[in-house]
Amino acid sequence: MTLALFRIDERLLHGQVIVGWGMRLGIDYYVVVDDDLATSDWEQDIYSAGLADKTAVEFVSVAETVERFRELDSRTGRGALLTKGTAEMRALAEAGLLSGRRVNLGGLHGTGSRRRVLTYVHVSPDEEEDLKAIHRASTGVTARDLPTGREVGLEDLVDVLE
Repeated sequence: MTLALFRIDERLLHGQVIVGWGMRLGIDYYVVVDDDLATSDWEQDIYSAGLADKTAVEFVSVAETVERFRELDSRTGRGALLTKGTAEMRALAEAGLLSGRRVNLGGLHGTGSRRRVLTYVHVSPDEEEDLKAIHRASTGVTARDLPTGREVGLEDLVDVLE
């Protein structure tokens, strides 16, 4: 297992992920799971612009991630898998790919029906259900903006009791 970080963050590749998490964990490659980005070369270029020259990134759809997960998780070096939202990570969870893995919840910002649970995390009722499903299929979901920040368990963010 070389994927060291599974993170939900709507900003995907940005300073906190590349510098904060990437440098701390020694990330050599990123797997960005997003159906739209997987087919948009110009958006991929924009998201990749902040990466160091030797840091690899691959943009893949949810279906392709499920199909190629073993390969994506067995590359040389350490990797990070990123999704923009909870739905994509839930799909990976439901495919059985998060067993034995911990999921980090990063930036989800306030819009529409989302309610604030932390300064950097806002969730809608549907996203709460996604997070509960991810939690059940993994070793847990925790929120932490940076590796040095305070880790907050899902039970402190949403009512996880069913």
